[in-house]
Amino acid sequence: MNRSLVILGAGESGVGSAILAQKQGFDVFVSDMGSITDKYKSMLEQYGISYEEGAHTHGKIFVADEIVKSPGIPDTAPLIVELKGKNIPVISEIEFAGRYTNAKKICITGSNGKTTTTSLLYFMLQNAGLNVGLAGNIGKSFAFQVATEDYDFYVLELSSFQLDGMYDFKADIAILLNITPDHLDRYDYDINKYAESKFRIVRNLTEEECFIFCADDEITLSTLERIVCKAKELPFSIKKSVDKGGCIENEDIKINAGSDMFVMPAKDLSLKGKHNRYNSLAAGIAANVLKIRNEVIRESLMGFTAVEHRLEPVISVGGVKYINDSKATNINSTWYALESMADNVIWIVGGIDKGNDYTELYELVKQKVKAIVCMGTDNTKIIEAFKDMVPVIKESRSAEEAVNISYDIAVKGDTVLLSPACASFDLFDNYEDRGVKFKNAVRAL
Repeated sequence: MNRSLVILGAGESGVGSAILAQKQGFDVFVSDMGSITDKYKSMLEQYGISYEEGAHTHGKIFVADEIVKSPGIPDTAPLIVELKGKNIPVISEIEFAGRYTNAKKICITGSNGKTTTTSLLYFMLQNAGLNVGLAGNIGKSFAFQVATEDYDFYVLELSSFQLDGMYDFKADIAILLNITPDHLDRYDYDINKYAESKFRIVRNLTEEECFIFCADDEITLSTLERIVCKAKELPFSIKKSVDKGGCIENEDIKINAGSDMFVMPAKDLSLKGKHNRYNSLAAGIAANVLKIRNEVIRESLMGFTAVEHRLEPVISVGGVKYINDSKATNINSTWYALESMADNVIWIVGGIDKGNDYTELYELVKQKVKAIVCMGTDNTKIIEAFKDMVPVIKESRSAEEAVNISYDIAVKGDTVLLSPACASFDLFDNYEDRGVKFKNAVRAL
């Protein structure tokens, strides 16, 4: 008799898991409390997979030998609590898919910079001629690619939510970029619980594997002292020299991770800003570990173009630059965005607050921001935080309105920066939807 697998959530990861499970001979059922998009319905029907939407039928769910849940469903959801109470294992798509591939897995997490670093490393591995897939929190799901492709390597962007459902999965190279307060509503507003979730990326690593981490990140360092990490440790820093790993010395990027020493001028990096020096170091160390030739690493670091929605220049209108940083959904991301700007910024901010502490932005806002345009259904906290330091604060309820207000305020030489520091779900489907609507509004000026 076939083993029974139930998938909770019919988004990218859920449908990918269902297709992989069916290929592996499971009896598969997909259950989504919301409505399933036409795209995913047609995929399930194409593969002949049973599903339901708008309900979780207990009689169909509690017969499962194992559950794969969407990363969007918290562990505290009553259904998950009940399943675990009945000792039915609940795992993530990453855990499930990892069982069915022998590919090397380079796994990247962190509060900020994940997508950029993942995309940059994927670009490097492609340039090196490797047979490599890009998955996790980006692109097509890991499970779907394991079901339908045959890659030798995967570069995986992993969120804390994906890591929470990971038990036996093991990375070959684990990268932790940084830990700053984010998604604390899922972790009892406890930064230590969030940090421990991020550190699940080193779970099951042996002395054979590598752990790449930021030696300038205090929360990472203090958590590393509390846990057991068997892997080779390869730190990176832009503030101090390191023997093994990567750093910036005399404005040169230096990487030494066991392969040939790599050196190039930091000014030649295609990605600008302090945060991108960290991202470039992390990706460069991983490539060095994989023995990718220095020329390929150098060409990749010089030739990579920015990720969409991450400090993405849109166009200039009347001498005013418009920059789309919709992916900045927390304070730390917005701090990096403001830090990389010149003065005279009109800052579009707002959305669903995840427990933000705006005091961390005060100095940068005082130095650089001439006006704030709030874009959310409730802007009270933002207005209260900045009313005494920014002379102009306006409110808007759409990307188009925010752009038009910014256009009216801006003069030649100004920069309009969308860097919301908040989740998007009050007014938009997701951060991509927010970024696209912002860009469309700018182009319509």
